[in-house]
Amino acid sequence: MTKSELKEFLDTKVEQYNTTEFIESDPIQVPHLFSKKEDIEISAFLSATIAWGNRKSIIKNAKRMVELLDNSPYDFVLNHEESDLQRLEHFVHRTFNGLDFITFINGLQHIYKSHNGLESVFSKHITNNSLQSSIHYFKNCFFEIEHLQRTQKHISDPLKNSAAKRINMFLRWMVRNDKTGVDFGIWNSLSPALLSCPLDVHSGNVARKLGLLKRKQNDGKALAELDTALRKLDPNDPVKYDFALFGLGVFEGF
Repeated sequence: MTKSELKEFLDTKVEQYNTTEFIESDPIQVPHLFSKKEDIEISAFLSATIAWGNRKSIIKNAKRMVELLDNSPYDFVLNHEESDLQRLEHFVHRTFNGLDFITFINGLQHIYKSHNGLESVFSKHITNNSLQSSIHYFKNCFFEIEHLQRTQKHISDPLKNSAAKRINMFLRWMVRNDKTGVDFGIWNSLSPALLSCPLDVHSGNVARKLGLLKRKQNDGKALAELDTALRKLDPNDPVKYDFALFGLGVFEGF
């Protein structure tokens, strides 16, 4: 395929998959339960954090998380008592357990009380037209609180060559306004042009088959390579192609 043919093909796939029907089978359905900005971003952050493994299990456990927060994530994060955290102790999703969950609630409280909220933190330290340094800065802020060392593994660090798939997916949800009602676009201080594709086994394999990616590992270097390729196709909204790559990989077995 020529570059123009590839762009036309992928644009068609974006139109096919970037629709409200996508929500039904995706963890993004959990933040769609809310209308308040802070409820959306907290439930989205928690849902994205556990977004690995079986998708039905991810959705079920993400819904369980917000139920444990009284279906009012922001109010719970800001105003919970120490005793309220006990009910979180038995939560588990793969290697993310109740102690991790409690740490995340305390970390989020710290972000809102000491750093003016999630959007404010991620809008700082943007370098090289990318949010990867912002993710590193966010992780440092998040773990300024007392925490278990084990919990740090649940937030990836791009500056340690991680593709940071789950955080990049969360940022897509928050920043990108797709006009179709899937991604939220509620963070107006950040441009969609800065976003990076949530690189996983599906999107990585499809990207390689289409010649968008040569690197074998799905790591930070591969993400930078894919970013460069996708920004040539659409510099203003490169991450719309996540829908095409994911859809081709998961729904079509491309």
